Amino acid sequence: MALDPETFDALIDQVRRFVTDRLRPLEAQVEADDAIPADVIDEMKAMGLFGLSIAEEHGGLGLTMAEEARVAIELGRTTPAFRSSFGTNVGIGSQGLVMAGNAEQKAQWLPRIASGEVVTSFALTEPDVGSDSGSVKTRAVLAKDKNGGDVYRLSGTKRYITNADKADLFTVMARTGKEVGGRGVSAFLVPRDLPGVSIGEPEKKMGQRGAKVADVVFDDVPVPAVNRLGEEGEGFKIAMRVLDRGRLHIAAVCVGVAERLIADCVAYAGTRNQFGKPIAEHQLIQAMIADSKTEALAARALVLETADRKDRGEDVVMESAAAKYFASEMVGRVADRAVQIFGGAGYIADYGIERLYRDVRLFRIYEGTSQIQQIIIARETMKRGG
Repeated sequence: MALDPETFDALIDQVRRFVTDRLRPLEAQVEADDAIPADVIDEMKAMGLFGLSIAEEHGGLGLTMAEEARVAIELGRTTPAFRSSFGTNVGIGSQGLVMAGNAEQKAQWLPRIASGEVVTSFALTEPDVGSDSGSVKTRAVLAKDKNGGDVYRLSGTKRYITNADKADLFTVMARTGKEVGGRGVSAFLVPRDLPGVSIGEPEKKMGQRGAKVADVVFDDVPVPAVNRLGEEGEGFKIAMRVLDRGRLHIAAVCVGVAERLIADCVAYAGTRNQFGKPIAEHQLIQAMIADSKTEALAARALVLETADRKDRGEDVVMESAAAKYFASEMVGRVADRAVQIFGGAGYIADYGIERLYRDVRLFRIYEGTSQIQQIIIARETMKRGG
């Protein structure tokens, strides 16, 4: 259920001011320290950002997809690392539970996820499994514990797991059946404190510093059977539903970053003089700004239209893939033009453009590469008959 317009407008205004006044001044510090300050995380919790997509009955804000997309656009106007600090709680780390969890599971976890007390992660990718996500090798074997209760013995390694370093709860995809492909995959809620769970050192990354990714190793972890999400063999379907929503959220963030970059380019071009006048008056600079603005407007329209359709209960598998594909490719082009417009300054760290250039490169990879989105778009288009 959507918030009333006045309440939602107040939320957007609060997020916009938080991004402008609080987060943007810290961008260089986060880049240097590779960490989000603890007091900023506390402020995010107090604002309810960890529970944007979680129902009000479980302590969240209960935003619709259209509302979440508009908030994500605002959050995109600063380094994406800030959003990542709570992004897994809003998206892939919680939505499996929201979509497929039973009443007891939701009551146990969702209020603490919404408050930020519990940080979640989504554990699908493995050392040998990326785009071919139906081929996971992590295995969960049903057994008995010492008291005769049903447990799954979980073993395997997950790679590049966002927020793994601070996660309290993992949604883990593991193979429970002998079937080849996604049909043999099941989903589990795995608390970090179970014996046999260990976290690797955070990876050194090209961009989005402050948002950590690391390996998660499960060594014969006893996961209670009551922690399974849905039935055996439903894990892959759950993962794909989670990613449909996550892709739309990421597309919205891409729009926000693009709008930030365009605003920075316009401001710089109006003050930087060459050949006796501001470079904004040179037509080839104007062409780059025009191309960037047009693409950003198109991406925004696609994201918001798809979000509205999702809220109406329509099938948006293709549209979500198209939004993520177009928006992530779009923001890469906008970032490249921004470096060109800034010239030498765009290559220097002090201006922040090179940082955003590095940050946005990941959008074309995670939650499904651009090539995977193309496959989904083509498949769904042919399925629907064009």
